[in-house]
Amino acid sequence: MTASIGETIPDLELPATGNRSVKLSDYRGKHLVLYFYPKASTPGCAQEGQDFRDAFEEFAAANTVILGTSRDSLKAQDAFKAKQGFNFDLLSDPDEALCRAFDVIKPKKMFGKDTVGVERSTFLIDAAGVLRQEWRGVKVKGHVADVLDAARELAAPPPA
Repeated sequence: MTASIGETIPDLELPATGNRSVKLSDYRGKHLVLYFYPKASTPGCAQEGQDFRDAFEEFAAANTVILGTSRDSLKAQDAFKAKQGFNFDLLSDPDEALCRAFDVIKPKKMFGKDTVGVERSTFLIDAAGVLRQEWRGVKVKGHVADVLDAARELAAPPPA
């Protein structure tokens, strides 16, 4: 099953930094930003994570948790989180179960060769576990501000 806007996301369990295991349903009651990045400790992925890190308190004020995901090993994710001082967890998805559930594995060109990898993507899930918004083919600059605006809108009380 692929996650679609307006539908409940699949409840997968994955290894997380800090030697833990988390299920996506663990975050019910809070909104969730689930972002996918191609490779830990690369410049674009580090910048994206730093941008989420720096906006962490603003996301928290909008009742929103952040999780980053890549196909990297848990050891690589722990090292990446520690080096960058991320204040949110990273998930390790080496078997691509979560990546496939959100359809982020895409054909790419790397150094002129065809390959398959993670397309930088972000998903905003509401407190009931329903996918509300998605950004695909993300460009890092300015992206976190867009996601924060959407999270704030989702967290705002409905008009009377």
